[in-house]
Amino acid sequence: MSKLAIKVKKVAEKSILQGHPWVYENSIEKQNKAGETGDLAVIFDQRRNKFMAVGLYDPQSVIRIRILHVGNSVEINKDFFKFKIQNAFDKRENLLQTETTAYRLVYGENDALPGLIIDVYNQIAVIKLYTGIWFPFLEIILEILVEILKIETAILRLNRLLQMQNSLLKDGDIIFGKLENEEITFLEHGLKFNANLIKGHKTGYFLDHRNNRLKIRGLSEGKRVLDIFSYAGGFSVNAIAGGAKEVISLDLSAQALELAKSNVALNFSTTNHSILVSDAFDGIKLLQDQGKTFDLIICDPPSFAKSESQIDKALYSYKKLVDNLLPLIASNGILLMASCSSRIDKEIFYELIIETVKNFKRKFSILEKATHDVDHPEGIKELSYLKAIYLKFVN
Repeated sequence: MSKLAIKVKKVAEKSILQGHPWVYENSIEKQNKAGETGDLAVIFDQRRNKFMAVGLYDPQSVIRIRILHVGNSVEINKDFFKFKIQNAFDKRENLLQTETTAYRLVYGENDALPGLIIDVYNQIAVIKLYTGIWFPFLEIILEILVEILKIETAILRLNRLLQMQNSLLKDGDIIFGKLENEEITFLEHGLKFNANLIKGHKTGYFLDHRNNRLKIRGLSEGKRVLDIFSYAGGFSVNAIAGGAKEVISLDLSAQALELAKSNVALNFSTTNHSILVSDAFDGIKLLQDQGKTFDLIICDPPSFAKSESQIDKALYSYKKLVDNLLPLIASNGILLMASCSSRIDKEIFYELIIETVKNFKRKFSILEKATHDVDHPEGIKELSYLKAIYLKFVN
């Protein structure tokens, strides 16, 4: 690992000083030498040629530099990273006072460690990399996690791009300690859930919706509940815990619904819980044909827009879902509609849902708009992806 001297365009300087952590390839004006992945990129300002910021260099990405620090010159060493990770841990202190043993410790750019995700399940750390800049620092990070959290095991997860590149390290590698079973059981606000830390989505579970799941628990007493795109049944389990009289988990994946059934069984000996293996639209139509209505519907679809070109299609899909769901909502029923796509603007999403409901001529009120839980702090727009809106229908 070596140091690079960098100068960037004035518009990029302004962006850095305003706190944005990305420097794109076309923003670099001067560079003293070719760099390798993980090299320190020291950025000097145009006017005075003085230290402005330091980041990590990635020649494999259009995001050429990910900023670690702005202001006075600092030494990028173990103490530097330990301060950052300790600070992130301290921000989660209130969450960790609850009966919760799975949480996001580091949320990349929003915890000033861009491209690095660290989720913790019990005493197991799952480290997910979105850029190769972190490979040279893995040993230091592991040392810090042992010191701060006393972790016993660490698993490496890689994004698709890194998985495609040749590397000595592979997705799912155990890089510290031992893992007796890739499926583990953790607590979320007192409820038990299973997660596969090697093969599961993201790092094993969708931790970002935790607070919305807790809210659903508080809204479910005596209600008939439909959980669409239920995956592992997080919302369904919370609805049952909240006293729902009927819960249906709907998902296209039979495997996911088996996981939902196992999560229900982990917590309850008897329930009025059933599963429906179906495409969302086909399942909604089937329930309509059966004359079903629900007091509470949760609709949390996967990302419909993974690129700019998919935004219009995604917005159409959200609208179509709401159009189809409205006949299923009973009088005084509640709809939780969510989106996990960072490419869908938050306000555009809310406006679309509200306008779609208005066109249906049903009286409604907005109970709440919600985003990520506290361990997914909001910072840059690109990582502020989760949005949810609660609507109550009075007729």
